[in-house]
Amino acid sequence: MVTRDSAPFHADIARAPDGTEAQWLRAEDGVRLRVGCCMAGRRGTVLLFPGRTEYVEKYGPTMAALERSGLSVAAIDWRGQGLADRIAPDPLSGHVDAFGDYQRDVAAMVALGRAEGWPEPWHLLAHSMGGAIGLRALLQGLPVARAAFSAPMWGISIAPPLRPFARAVSWMGIASGRGHAIAPLTSRRPYADIAPFAMNLLTGDEETFDWLADQTRTHPELALAGPSLGWLGAALRECRALAREPSPDVPALCLLGSREHIVDRKAVTRRMAEWPGGRLIAVEGGRHEVLMETPPRREMALFEIAAHFDGATRADPARTDRYPAPSGI
Repeated sequence: MVTRDSAPFHADIARAPDGTEAQWLRAEDGVRLRVGCCMAGRRGTVLLFPGRTEYVEKYGPTMAALERSGLSVAAIDWRGQGLADRIAPDPLSGHVDAFGDYQRDVAAMVALGRAEGWPEPWHLLAHSMGGAIGLRALLQGLPVARAAFSAPMWGISIAPPLRPFARAVSWMGIASGRGHAIAPLTSRRPYADIAPFAMNLLTGDEETFDWLADQTRTHPELALAGPSLGWLGAALRECRALAREPSPDVPALCLLGSREHIVDRKAVTRRMAEWPGGRLIAVEGGRHEVLMETPPRREMALFEIAAHFDGATRADPARTDRYPAPSGI
């Protein structure tokens, strides 16, 4: 029997399916994480890997759409954000010591799914930073039949003249013991709190943009500021390392907005062009959050994702016993 360690889930802001619950779990290094689960679907389970600054409640509508397609969903709060343990002394600093630490979080999530018997086959849905974490997890044997990515962070959109500056600043911050400090030119407030809608890089849907801002105003404990210098350096290193890796043998779908300015579009298109069985869909007019875009764009994206996952059956060679033990991460 699995003993649940119930965690808070802010249903008042989530727009999630009835019955969605959250629970605590611990990574092998003791960091406490949170997973939100909606286990009503019997056609498989989607492992939802959010992006930087994000939290389970933000994906309530996505979970509801996937549930309508007959899928169960489990979404995670990565270390350092949401209601998971914050890593930096300043809880608003989006920090991680190394991107490999996120694989400890993945391993804990997989172990929970095995223990609870989440419906198979499993699939991956990963957004932004979650796309980098997800690609690394796939390369390490994440037991999913299919993968879908939304604006994956396989590179960060930095003007070429500024790339050496970004690397140098992050290196100097880490070397001087200030790796936890929030990176220069970033804010201590959530993005949706400070960006005017007309100039925002996330979504063209004003109602959704206002909803995102209301979430952290209502529950400020979910808020996260800019990335730390340590996170920036670790992210740049991981993107470079991933670029040297071949694409895994997992059918993949990727959605990328034509107005994407947060992740490196060239890195995404290059990866998907070389991915065996990969398919890239350009979302015309879409910004970074294609799953939270205007209704026509959002519905198209969710339809394509559900159809992609529907192509998998139990005959796919993805089983939960294929994932390596945490000690191998």
